[in-house]
Amino acid sequence: MDSAYITTPIYYVNDRPHIGHAYTTTLCDVWARAMRLRGADTYFLTGTDEHGHKVEKSAKERGMTPQALADENAAEFQNMLKVFGFSNNDFIRTTQERHVRQVQAFVTRLRDSGAIYLGEFEGWYDEGQEEYHTETRAKELGYKSPVSGRPLVRAREQNYYFKLSGFQARLEAFFAANPGFIQPQARFNEVMGRMREGLQDVPVTRTNFSWGIPFPGDEKHVIYVWIDALFNYLTALDAGSASSSASAKVHYWPAAYQVIGKEILWFHAVIWPAMLMALDLPAPRRIHAHSFWIRDGQKMSKSLGNFIDLAVIQTFTDRYGLDAWRWYMVTQGPLDATDADFRSGHFHEMYTAELVNTVGNCASRVGAMVGKYFDGVMPADVENGGAWPERCASTVSNWEKAIDDFDLVAAARGPLDLIRGVDLFINQTEPFKLAKDSQQRDRLASILAQCSQVVRVASILLTPILPSKMEECLAGFGGAISAGRVAYGGIATGARITKMALFPRIEPATESG
Repeated sequence: MDSAYITTPIYYVNDRPHIGHAYTTTLCDVWARAMRLRGADTYFLTGTDEHGHKVEKSAKERGMTPQALADENAAEFQNMLKVFGFSNNDFIRTTQERHVRQVQAFVTRLRDSGAIYLGEFEGWYDEGQEEYHTETRAKELGYKSPVSGRPLVRAREQNYYFKLSGFQARLEAFFAANPGFIQPQARFNEVMGRMREGLQDVPVTRTNFSWGIPFPGDEKHVIYVWIDALFNYLTALDAGSASSSASAKVHYWPAAYQVIGKEILWFHAVIWPAMLMALDLPAPRRIHAHSFWIRDGQKMSKSLGNFIDLAVIQTFTDRYGLDAWRWYMVTQGPLDATDADFRSGHFHEMYTAELVNTVGNCASRVGAMVGKYFDGVMPADVENGGAWPERCASTVSNWEKAIDDFDLVAAARGPLDLIRGVDLFINQTEPFKLAKDSQQRDRLASILAQCSQVVRVASILLTPILPSKMEECLAGFGGAISAGRVAYGGIATGARITKMALFPRIEPATESG
């Protein structure tokens, strides 16, 4: 299997972690765990974006250096990774020497190739997003930021520019040849609509602040934070080093998935592949731009008091467990083009219906019957699995396709349906009645053996989403798993089967949150 590289965007240190950061990182973590489970050579990158005018301005307001502010908030993001148990292979910071050195090398290559030139910009600037807009685009936006809603600022500056306009035809040909490059389809349509307006050259430097990477050869210019930031996906692999061909990590490029929020789609879907074209490097295979979380039907904001930060998240993980939080993020989140509404009552309902009553109850039910009727020892299956091996194989195949398509909802639903199938099978075959008839001993053994094998397969497939609880479940249904081996029949006859209580039943919270 090929190598598998997935990235989150690097998170801006002008703010502390919140549900958006946790969500994107969870999606990437689930995919990375799934690919490792399949035996793929997997690399998962996240990190922090630490340069730019906003960081410099915020640091000044707090009476500290930009580096001190960056250190403080980068530590918050690193702590988030530990709290959530994410399995990232690397955490890159754009203030690290390894990144700075390589960004300057990439920019030098772009300048020497003629893709970067010195020019003058006059137009509209979104201070919150640190993004420039042409007059046409600004007018279309109502001269307001599409993210914050704040007024755009008229700006005029001499900058170095990237010749994005020169890549219009190549990008159009690339999108035509790779219709799945931007996901979901609605985001692809947005980019195509904006492409039809014609591409404008984009600034790659600024001169009105100093907190950034100096432009090589003209250090009164600072490399624009967005250009600086995009290169992290390569610098983490040492792809910009003089000895990059010998790097142990450079083979991971191109990324299989770059997962972002929809507000930064243009940079990743258009500017980034154009820069890579200018460097004669392949584009990532896919950009997945998910939507936003809202809360109780309203856009989240600190002023409304409905903002879901790490402190709020912890109230849920303390009450329901971290795996339950991951389940809700993956199955109820805004993976596609529609924003998702986080509601406490709905969280409780999903926890109870899907984790307590389905996953947990089925494992407990099967384990209890094997314990009661066969002393906790895996019985022999004289029926050789019946229809279950084929059904499990089909579920595994569909799960693998869902992972390949980054359809994590389908990847969760497949094994959940398998577990529901076990519950239905138990209700239809009634092993608790067969146990009363000694003539049905072989039939009883086969039913419970089959149920145990299916619970194991479903648990393996659910492991990337529910790593802690499924490890606990697998310990009671055949033990640890080997990467690349997800198949019916993993429990040997005579193995210990243990009854367990995976997800405790919890009364709904009376307090808000």
